[in-house]
Amino acid sequence: MPRETLDIRQNVPLAPLTTLGVGGNARFFVKAASLDEVEAAARFAQDRNLGLFVVGGGSNLVISDRGWDGLVIQVGIDRIEQRPGGDQVVFEVGAGADWDNFVAHSVSEGCAGLECLSGIPGSVGGTPVQNVGAYGQEVSQTIISVEVFDRGENKVRNLAAADCGFRYRTSIFNSSERGRYIIASVRYRLTPGKGPALLYADLKKHFAGLPEPTLAQTRDAVRSIRASKGMLINPGDPDSRSAGSFFKNPVLSSWQHAQLVKRAAASGLEVPSYPALAEQHKVSAAWLVEHSGFRKGYVRGNAAISTKHALALINRGNATASEIIALQDEIQRGVERTWGIGLEPEPVLVGF
Repeated sequence: MPRETLDIRQNVPLAPLTTLGVGGNARFFVKAASLDEVEAAARFAQDRNLGLFVVGGGSNLVISDRGWDGLVIQVGIDRIEQRPGGDQVVFEVGAGADWDNFVAHSVSEGCAGLECLSGIPGSVGGTPVQNVGAYGQEVSQTIISVEVFDRGENKVRNLAAADCGFRYRTSIFNSSERGRYIIASVRYRLTPGKGPALLYADLKKHFAGLPEPTLAQTRDAVRSIRASKGMLINPGDPDSRSAGSFFKNPVLSSWQHAQLVKRAAASGLEVPSYPALAEQHKVSAAWLVEHSGFRKGYVRGNAAISTKHALALINRGNATASEIIALQDEIQRGVERTWGIGLEPEPVLVGF
């Protein structure tokens, strides 16, 4: 495809493309509406020796105040196709499709597997990057393969789920192969006629004593719970001007967990946790934050902790990226000092 057909713009503000609303400009920016345009944009960056970054829905992203001195690609491929796959249904979805709209579509088709991931902002292409998960489900449980443009080999490839290195909030796309692949579409295998996954405590409580809910009722409940925690994008809710959960739940060894429990007991506290992996325990980052002196609504300049959820750092209206990162650093130091545990940020940090 001729490069001149690309609508490449210069000095484009990136803050409006993120849910947090902070960050500087992109030196170059293009919205790629097809795989051909993705390839052409990648060549544009390569020919000019430019750094390249891909932005999706901007929901899990913190961009530095100085922005990105290279090319930013926003993938705009937004198709949703489905076909039978034995006893299941295969959905092939463009990376630029709105994630929650796709989940709504899958639920309306009576297909289980993503209903508990309702209300998560962002685009489909971002879901395999972080191995997005919530309320007892992760996308890696349903992903068949990911179609990518491989910048290393300059060709389109299909990576099977087994090749994506999925772990808790991790994949090759944000770890060992960060920056190599541009995701164009994702294939999911969902199950028609199956009931919802009711594994999360809040969902069990919501439906306690009631008949088993439908997929649609479960989706509505998840969205309601997320809204109560400021984790549903709502222009009228200042607590939703965030990047979602800012810290990952730490996964500790049995020995580390035992030391934490002992340390908490000395202060008359009980650590909420649950088995994550063999011989390991996942601990609530929100609990660690709140028991390190940081209450919901804690304010630092124009940045703050959400009044509804201790893991959401919010832009109070005029925050800079530097203010958000300063609050992140303060919380990390407090948790490390109090519990001896290092919290790892969950959003992608760009240009720092």
